Amino acid sequence: MISYIIKRLLWAIPTLLGVSVLVFSMVHLAPGDPAFSMLGDHATKESVDLLREQMGLNKPLFEQYLMFVSNALQGDFGVSITSGEPVMDEFMQRFPATVELSLVAMTFAVIIGLLAGIISAVYRYSIFDYAAMSTALAGVSMPVFWLGLMLIYFFSVELAWLPVSGRLGYEFDIDEVTGLFLIDSILMSDYEAFWDALKHLILPAIALGTIPMAIIARMTRASMIEVLKEDYIRTAKAKGCSTLQVIMIHALKNALLPILTVIGLMVGTLFAGAILTETTFSWPGIGKWIIHAVNQRDFPIIQSTTLIVASMFVLINLIVDVMYAFVNPRIRLS
Repeated sequence: MISYIIKRLLWAIPTLLGVSVLVFSMVHLAPGDPAFSMLGDHATKESVDLLREQMGLNKPLFEQYLMFVSNALQGDFGVSITSGEPVMDEFMQRFPATVELSLVAMTFAVIIGLLAGIISAVYRYSIFDYAAMSTALAGVSMPVFWLGLMLIYFFSVELAWLPVSGRLGYEFDIDEVTGLFLIDSILMSDYEAFWDALKHLILPAIALGTIPMAIIARMTRASMIEVLKEDYIRTAKAKGCSTLQVIMIHALKNALLPILTVIGLMVGTLFAGAILTETTFSWPGIGKWIIHAVNQRDFPIIQSTTLIVASMFVLINLIVDVMYAFVNPRIRLS
């Protein structure tokens, strides 16, 4: 197991290098000059050239890339062009908001997706099966930003049940221990703040988690249907196992491998969807921050954030692969 993990970590190195080269190249090939954007339309050529020299933008691209990779390996992701603050400091200020939103969205997607998929497989071709799979198809087809706007219109504007934007009402003030408002409010025993933070999370979490939920539901249904046809399922029924035991112990455990793969891949979808979701709901996470950085041509933020998210994606997929051996002992990682 340890040798497998080491090999996967070594294979992650060329993957991350490839991501860094691709992102660096795309950012620098895009039209526009960050120095000119910072100084404004009335800046003189001399002031623009001086700022480019100060930021190292006048150096060859290969030299700029080597500096970026060398600094990143030391934990230095540079300084934001627009704010002048270290990129890592700004990232850590906003990252907990994205983590909290992604965790709630993924919890919603996994719970609803698994339940819908299992029930659809057990009662396949029933009314519930057709309704659940039709809903899943619609969930996959709906753009995140459109769904977010519809949720805001119905539940915030028309019904006034849930807040439109932000993480917490202005009347609440909590100590940010973890940066996750649900946990921090519980640590302070401020349950009104907890309920308010949860209400702020509901709409963006549903908008972000709908596509993963639909995909998990369809994959769970397909995997469960295949497993329910196996001989050991008939044997378990013949031995007198209850329907719940057959489904949860014998069927679901053996159907989990493709579902785990999908859940691991959905993490990347969550971070990609978080950009649109956070923009729609004015959620103060890294998604909205990246959009602002792209508009301002802030190279350090774009490059560093993409590399950090890619590293997390590789790590999460490694964790999923390792979980295979615990879910199904027949698999040997070597």
